[in-house]
Amino acid sequence: MGHTELDGGLGEDTGAADTFRDYSAAPAHVKRNYELNHTNQHYDWVVEQIAKYGACNSGLELSIWDAAEKLNGVIDDSDPDITLPQIEHLLQTAEAIRKVYPGEEYDWFHLTGFVHDLGKLLAHKEIFNQPQWAVVGDTYPLGCEFDKRIVFHDYFSQNPDSQKAEHSTPLGIYEPKCGLDKLTMSWGHDEYMYQVCLKNGCTLPAEGLYIIRFHSFYAYHLNGAYRQFQSETDVKMFPWLKAFQRCDLYSKEETRVNVAELKEYYQGLIAKYFPPTLKW
Repeated sequence: MGHTELDGGLGEDTGAADTFRDYSAAPAHVKRNYELNHTNQHYDWVVEQIAKYGACNSGLELSIWDAAEKLNGVIDDSDPDITLPQIEHLLQTAEAIRKVYPGEEYDWFHLTGFVHDLGKLLAHKEIFNQPQWAVVGDTYPLGCEFDKRIVFHDYFSQNPDSQKAEHSTPLGIYEPKCGLDKLTMSWGHDEYMYQVCLKNGCTLPAEGLYIIRFHSFYAYHLNGAYRQFQSETDVKMFPWLKAFQRCDLYSKEETRVNVAELKEYYQGLIAKYFPPTLKW
């Protein structure tokens, strides 16, 4: 795996980012999803969800490709930019990465694009049937203050943690430069898929696992928040996270992708980095 230096400094995105993620014009269902998310996702609840789902012992067993096909039944209620079935967004992201970073040395990056949202199985009505506020949307740390750069920040006024002094400072319960991996992040598909990868012996490199875990942490990688927790590892990972973010964000189109044409390539990568069947 040839890791090259990527252009992805610590500055904030401008310009094209304004075209996507325009929450000022977000539909009512998107706003409602964030209102529920920001009200209900508090520290103690998140710890319970990690214990409940992080062990991946639900009894459900699926291959990666079968899990992706299941996502045809899920449309992300937090996303103002796209209404296509999720498997098509997965392939859009993966192909955008493949176009910019071709070659076998980046095949792990292509596959990361394909699997990054598979944790949204939590919202599938016939599987886990979790409410979308508990699955999708931007992620953020619990145990410290809610940064104003989090989308729809005002909705946190009803969150129980907003009334706790120890959770209302920039550091909260954490140490400076402790690393993002030491933070308790809001619960959703990012953390769930990261845990699925760990529990099932996935061999994606650390960069891929990091992207899966933090790709929805937009307040950090798009808006520059929470840098007080950034470790040396986070600094090294940041360019990969930014490279992924650009491909993920700007690949969102309503144009349909040809799933059948792409299936063979991605099934080959799945076989390389994942077991045939995973526990969820």
